[in-house]
Amino acid sequence: MLRGALAAAVSPLTNRGEEVDEAAVEPYVDFLVAGGLDGILALGTTGEGILLDLDERRRAAELFVDAARDRLQVAVHCGAQTTAETAELAQHAAVYGATAVAVIAPPYFAFDGYELLAHFAEAAQACSPLPFYVYEFAARSGYAVPLEVLASLRERAQNFVGLKVSDTPWDRFEPYLLEGLDIFVGPEALIPQGFARGAAGAVSGLAASFPDAVVAVVRDPTPAAGERVGALRAALQALPFHAASKTVIALRGVPMRTDVRPPLRGLDDDERDTVEQLVREWPA
Repeated sequence: MLRGALAAAVSPLTNRGEEVDEAAVEPYVDFLVAGGLDGILALGTTGEGILLDLDERRRAAELFVDAARDRLQVAVHCGAQTTAETAELAQHAAVYGATAVAVIAPPYFAFDGYELLAHFAEAAQACSPLPFYVYEFAARSGYAVPLEVLASLRERAQNFVGLKVSDTPWDRFEPYLLEGLDIFVGPEALIPQGFARGAAGAVSGLAASFPDAVVAVVRDPTPAAGERVGALRAALQALPFHAASKTVIALRGVPMRTDVRPPLRGLDDDERDTVEQLVREWPA
């Protein structure tokens, strides 16, 4: 079962974003361990997972599991456009030794409750008995997962144990604080409110590059700490987030390229200057 502060990890890439940079994974995981994290979510939104093909996703999952073994929990995001691909990735993650599997609702089509329930149930079965989490992020999937689907999934899949919720603002997040399920907070500014309501942890895109910032607010989830980490996230989010995150990681000493998978883009000179200033001003 996942607990604590997890980074929604970036995926190291090379060759203008066209290949997984295998050599960069271990030093990157070392950086996340040194930042005090409890675990990672690999190949999620911050990890560009939806832009990688199945072979790349399987290989990247293996690299993260191997690098983090006995040091960090590793949840693997296995959400894909089709149920078959999602189930295939979920089964692979379970067989290879991941700690958990997370799945977002498939983007583009607004699937109804029957379709979503069948999709999630098959993915959960594919990785059973590994813990299974629904990744709720309406801004990325294009629609919210109905609460009724989650209630039915609890009856269909014994290994469905929780959610990562990235919806904002609070009134969209709050309905997913469901009794009996472990909830992980995605929006860093909502960590204090989420923890006050019993959240099990946080899965943070900001923690991919500033793990120390997120660990601090998870360990001491005060409103002031939430405002501070929320402001840092907003500053990074105002830029091309994936390239900015990788630039921060490189500036903080990890041998990682800043390549992203097109159509994501890199930073221009002014944006890179902004990132350099953020790193210089960060006190840790």
